[in-house]
Amino acid sequence: MNSPERSWRKSTYSGDTGSGSCVEVSLSHDALVRDSKATRGDALVFSIQAWRAFVASVA
Repeated sequence: MNSPERSWRKSTYSGDTGSGSCVEVSLSHDALVRDSKATRGDALVFSIQAWRAFVASVA
């Protein structure tokens, strides 16, 4: 899932808290979400439609 070919983007809402608590997202034919402190760990997988619905509901 965490393919090195994917481009990852860190959340702009994470700020510079120093705690390192942050998520990253990779958008392609699907949406992958991972913990920025554990980039080799598991990622949550969403369809693009589900990701858009989530973002719209929290924006």
